[in-house]
Amino acid sequence: MGIIKAICISEKRGTPKTYVESAELIEDWGVKNDAHGGKWHRQVSLLPVEKTERFAEKHGAVEFGAFGENIATRGVDFSLLETGDRLSLGEAVLEITQKGKKCHSDCEIYKKTGDCIMPREGVFARVIKGGKISVGMAIESMLTACVITLSDKGYAGQREDKSGPLAREMLEKSGYSVKESVILPDDKKMLEDKLMSYSDGLKVNLVITTGGTGFSERDITPEATLAVCERRAQGIPEAIRAYSMTITKRAMLSRAEAGIRGKTLIVNLPGSPKAVRESLEYILPELEHGVKILCARDKECGGKS
Repeated sequence: MGIIKAICISEKRGTPKTYVESAELIEDWGVKNDAHGGKWHRQVSLLPVEKTERFAEKHGAVEFGAFGENIATRGVDFSLLETGDRLSLGEAVLEITQKGKKCHSDCEIYKKTGDCIMPREGVFARVIKGGKISVGMAIESMLTACVITLSDKGYAGQREDKSGPLAREMLEKSGYSVKESVILPDDKKMLEDKLMSYSDGLKVNLVITTGGTGFSERDITPEATLAVCERRAQGIPEAIRAYSMTITKRAMLSRAEAGIRGKTLIVNLPGSPKAVRESLEYILPELEHGVKILCARDKECGGKS
């Protein structure tokens, strides 16, 4: 987690940005009263002060906003983030749309020093959710997730998937950035490939599956999950089953599993919307801590790094 070190705006393009203590991010527009706002992909520009400090060591001190950045950050490692990742700033949410850009031919800093860090280090975003921001406010990359629904009939378009959209909605309300949600048939190889794609390719923090955890011959979700996981996380499905047993004794028939592949936690949920809601309401508050430990954002319960 980092902080907002400075906020800068300019009411006219081509003029230097000036420092302000606070500002308002407007959804799908940008920073209020900033000339670079609009219906485009570079609504807000960000720059880590660690990079400007290194620049200053070589070329002399520069003021906030000198590189045209709207938000100067400290403690955010943008090298770990990709386009599509999201940042939370209080109630506001930004989605990264571009990293780096071509330097303007009339860049004053480049004319003076022969160098400009914005093309290399600048990060650009659009405003997903508006809100007030201020200097000193925390800025944090949001945890990422994907949702997979296993259903032969859903995949064939013969049944509406209600569990997947519900899981996505609940994850987003809990602060996750959901990268993708899909419906697959009850096919072990297809599920294994998708789980590996999400963990190895997209590198999301959490994958939630719904469906395919019962006794039917086509219920292969637990087997596919264990096939790709490197470590099991049995406590999660055990907790879900124990809680669900207080609602229905048929919860004992769930074969759901959970496990870890790389830095991704995979959790199986039952297929019904009711069970998905009950399960996520029960585990999401605690799951965040485990996911953050997995991706090295939180310390262990005993305080170890």
